[in-house]
Amino acid sequence: MEEEKFGAIIVGAGPAGSTAAYMLAQAGLEVLLIEKGASPGSKNMFGGRMYSHALNQIIPDFWQEAPVQRAVAKEIITFLAGDQAVSLNCQDLSWVSPPYHSFTLLRAEFDAWLAAKAEEAGAMLACGIRVDDLLIKDGQVAGIIAGADEMLADVVIAADGANSIIAQKAGLRKKAPDPHQVGTGAKQVIKLTSQAVSQRFGLSGNNGAAQLFVGDCTKGLQGGGFLYTNKDSVSLGLIVSAAQLQQNKYRISDLLEEFKESPHLAPLLDGGEVVEYSAHLVPEAGLSMMPQLYSDGILVTGDAAGFVLNLGYVVRGMDFAIASGAAAAKAVLAAHAAGDFSRQKLSLYQQFLKESFVLRDLEAYRGAPHFLEIQRMFKAYPQFATGLVSRIFTVDGSPPEHLLGKALSQIKKSGIGWAQLAGDGWKGARHL
Repeated sequence: MEEEKFGAIIVGAGPAGSTAAYMLAQAGLEVLLIEKGASPGSKNMFGGRMYSHALNQIIPDFWQEAPVQRAVAKEIITFLAGDQAVSLNCQDLSWVSPPYHSFTLLRAEFDAWLAAKAEEAGAMLACGIRVDDLLIKDGQVAGIIAGADEMLADVVIAADGANSIIAQKAGLRKKAPDPHQVGTGAKQVIKLTSQAVSQRFGLSGNNGAAQLFVGDCTKGLQGGGFLYTNKDSVSLGLIVSAAQLQQNKYRISDLLEEFKESPHLAPLLDGGEVVEYSAHLVPEAGLSMMPQLYSDGILVTGDAAGFVLNLGYVVRGMDFAIASGAAAAKAVLAAHAAGDFSRQKLSLYQQFLKESFVLRDLEAYRGAPHFLEIQRMFKAYPQFATGLVSRIFTVDGSPPEHLLGKALSQIKKSGIGWAQLAGDGWKGARHL
């Protein structure tokens, strides 16, 4: 009796895995989507916002049925230094009409919906299963091992996150990511009334806001804070370099509590109740941490492939995950049509990634992770920005000083050298 064999086994029911499962099942393949958590999204963490363009190409007008929270109309970047805070605020109401620019999300709801779409298309979803190893036959990945069970497949797709065990088992990446290449993220979802969210962030209707913070929120360590408005809650969190957390012996949970209680945030969160807490490793090194993406019988996608882009003012992950899951599905379908799941045939995956925005955008911003390693970005520059703007608006009877003089004296006070300022400006313009 011949053993049952799936066309594809996908490990991880996040956006990348569920997208691949959806497209493969729609095409008629037998697909098994495995999730370690009790349900899709139960073990996943991200800031809370998704850019819409990638999913809209796969499920047109997805927002009509997906459990999205608010369409983002307002972007805010805030520099923090002690009692001072300076924000850059951009509002564009064209972002909140179809096809919509981006949405805030709650992963538990959204991931469950996307996995359900894959099930509707014909994929089999199995939750609460830990994959222990890969099944290798004739030098090629031929399935997975979960406990005492072996499950065969023409191809396995690793979509199991930044610390991908499957990619490690396949020999496509190191045992664990370098602490210098990942951030430690922690997030709380804080319950408020819908009216309070709209009033406190100056929002109308179901419009939303996305706010990023840099400076004292991370004690000057490499990283930053984020706040996204949901319908009746906010997602608040920090992402800090894992290496710098280790070196400075800070706990991300303590930093998050201190950030939440700061005078700049406390009024926005007053009366809120924490209803969810999560922590996660976040890939931050771009192409320099990308593993080998394919081998005989296996592909690596989403966070497992390091497909996250952090420019300081824009953080992207879900659109890369969805697009890479789609590219993986296209490669598997081509391999299935040829009856060939070798490394050579599955290399089409890399070609499809190049044809999409995934590798294009990561290549365009290849230097961004190195630029954001400059320590001045997280202490000296926030102090300069907040100090200068505060001086501009301060009237205290002191002798008058023109803007140029104020800027020059503030640069000196912040300890930034002219060569550093010029060099950082040049690098920022080139890499961001």
